[in-house]
Amino acid sequence: MSTGISPGMHGASYAGILFLLAGSLIFMGIITAEIFYPQGYTTANSEISDLGATRPPDSISYQPSATLFNWTMILSGLLIIGGALLLFRNKSERIFKLFPLLLGIGVLGVGIFPGNVAILHPIFALMAFISGGLSCILSWKMTKSPLKFVFVILGGMTLLFLFLQSFFIPILGDGGTERFVAYPVIIWLIGFGGFLTGKYGTPEEI
Repeated sequence: MSTGISPGMHGASYAGILFLLAGSLIFMGIITAEIFYPQGYTTANSEISDLGATRPPDSISYQPSATLFNWTMILSGLLIIGGALLLFRNKSERIFKLFPLLLGIGVLGVGIFPGNVAILHPIFALMAFISGGLSCILSWKMTKSPLKFVFVILGGMTLLFLFLQSFFIPILGDGGTERFVAYPVIIWLIGFGGFLTGKYGTPEEI
């Protein structure tokens, strides 16, 4: 018996699960890596990527925080890439779907190339931040009010704090400013993932 749900819709539901898992994994992975980091790490002055390795020269990497953080990024990046590829099964809004794919590649690259890799790490981090912010904003085409406006605000926040870092760093610190760039994208992954799962999942009889 047909459920009336196309393979593309099932793909969107599974993509939502992967996005939800990725956002939750990133959030909890960062918290766990912070727990095991030696004293001196602060959310105001320490960048998120310091959990994997600090910037050169004289880079420092502490275990088990580094392993926890780097593998969190690698696994989360793979989940996001998988979710983005599943979204391509639905032919609508293909331009939007490119940005979650780039987000996943960026997150994966951050894990493979920690903060002590001078050139590649900043490139992948910037890719993740820009594509993440654009993913939030452009996802309004696939969502409904009022949720779509929340996603636009989250994406706008990411891009605002990213491109005006020099203004916010004296107020929030390097770490605080970076978190205002990264955390809205993490919130979007969880929220958008839940939306896709609920909208395109197969209804269950109560």
